[in-house]
Amino acid sequence: MKYSFKGNSAIVSGGGSGIGEATARLLAANGVQVVVSDIDLEAARRVVEAIDAAGGRAVAHAGNTARPDDAQAAVQCALEHFGALDLAFNNAGISGTLKPAGELAADEWQHVIDVNLSGVQYALRAQIPAMLAAGGGAIVNMSSILGLVGSATAPAYVAAKHGVTGLTRSAALAYAAQGIRINSIHPGYIDTPLLKVLDEATLAALKGMHAIGRLGQSEEIAHAACFLLSEGANYMCGSALVVDGGYTAA
Repeated sequence: MKYSFKGNSAIVSGGGSGIGEATARLLAANGVQVVVSDIDLEAARRVVEAIDAAGGRAVAHAGNTARPDDAQAAVQCALEHFGALDLAFNNAGISGTLKPAGELAADEWQHVIDVNLSGVQYALRAQIPAMLAAGGGAIVNMSSILGLVGSATAPAYVAAKHGVTGLTRSAALAYAAQGIRINSIHPGYIDTPLLKVLDEATLAALKGMHAIGRLGQSEEIAHAACFLLSEGANYMCGSALVVDGGYTAA
């Protein structure tokens, strides 16, 4: 499937695997130059090699989204290699420890908030000035169905993803008139390395919570992300796009 974009340079965080990898590869297949950023540099390099082999252009970047300086370094990487920053998919995240709120330790809470919520704000703070300098752009922030509904055993993750939903709407309102569209995406449970912490019985139960009767695939979310970044979504601003196989329809 082909997409058209305003500009041709992007950052994808968490680009070394799962949804981030699928999105980086799909962007590159549509002519976008991609900074593949990941805390695992070797994983990012593997994705870049695949993009290069397919005729695209990408560069690997080691970045921890919980560090503000790393977010700025990713933007600088895009400017140095591609001359501008036009698009960003703030995708990196962790599941964290699964415990009810009354049992969750302070450090377990903070780690998830640092990566999944503060990391998105750090990314926006670095990306938005660069996009303003380029004349505009588009950003997609990774939220979740758990940014819309709750889960008894994932309080930090739920809080962080609800925070991303609100942060996206606030930023969208602030920068829409200046040519930057900012939206969030809300996948259901996707068959990615993030789910490796779950046992088979839990995975089977999760499949049954989706009306479609299965987990999603990374490529399906990548298409949704690329659509939001593309010119086909030019009238979408501050939207929360749900891609969940019917999970939240019940």
